[in-house]
Amino acid sequence: MTNPHADIRIGTVVPAHARTADVVRQLLTCGFESFQIVFGRSVGDLDLADLAAAVRRELDAHAPADGVAARMSAIGAYGNPLTSPEAVHDWERLIDAAAAFGCDVVSGFAGRVPGRPVPESYGRFGEVFRPLAARAADRGVRLAFENCEKRGTWESGDHNIAHAPQAWEAMFAEVESPVIGLEWEPCHQLMSLVDPLPQLRRYAHRIWHIHGKDATVLWDVIRTHGIRGGVPYAFHRTPGFGDTNWTDLISTLRMAGWRGSIDIEGFHDPVYRDALETTGQVAALEHLQRCRGGRFVPNVF
Repeated sequence: MTNPHADIRIGTVVPAHARTADVVRQLLTCGFESFQIVFGRSVGDLDLADLAAAVRRELDAHAPADGVAARMSAIGAYGNPLTSPEAVHDWERLIDAAAAFGCDVVSGFAGRVPGRPVPESYGRFGEVFRPLAARAADRGVRLAFENCEKRGTWESGDHNIAHAPQAWEAMFAEVESPVIGLEWEPCHQLMSLVDPLPQLRRYAHRIWHIHGKDATVLWDVIRTHGIRGGVPYAFHRTPGFGDTNWTDLISTLRMAGWRGSIDIEGFHDPVYRDALETTGQVAALEHLQRCRGGRFVPNVF
């Protein structure tokens, strides 16, 4: 029988480069159930068809683990499409290539008019993403905007407006398309001192992809220095090592009827990095699988 845990897969994010398929092959043996391939700020000159074929071969050759066959969840590039024609072209290329990768989610930044308050980017966002949303809809693809502030604020920034609910609502109004949604993670909300779970309950129906990344907030530092006192008050963590209750998070998703992938976004944890990177990611995989309910046991009742 099909494992019901396949409704929410636990995977990881893999950078796009010449060894991507080899990395996927090795990670499959660790039990990862899904993969997002990310291209940094630009797709560059990578041959998407060749990369897609190489990754799909590895997925097809791997025996399903516990009844859950691994799959591609999303592909993404993270330039600023409101200022860069190259970034717009990257969105177009990835939308066109999604089917070859076997996924229907393309992710990235919503972009931003540099140095200006968030609302001053709404018009430009509409100009850029109305045609991209139409292109995506024609191909059965959904567009997911990451909720990372990229060190920006509401008043000024250089990369992304999609980091707060007020902006999300304006974006959904500006581009009225059912393919427009979010690539969400609790980390960025915790870094902004937002409780992620009420937000998740409200927006689960517009979240297409989740990054498995957490944060630790140092409340003693905040009580002593505030958030503008020059002392770091929070830092990114691998799931299982931060403040998020992932059991509640996954329960919230399931109660909302959400289906998709939580892909661990590594290379941020201050402890589980360098020689401990894969160790930390596998620990996060096992933690999230426990939070999802542990090993599936067929019902005997």
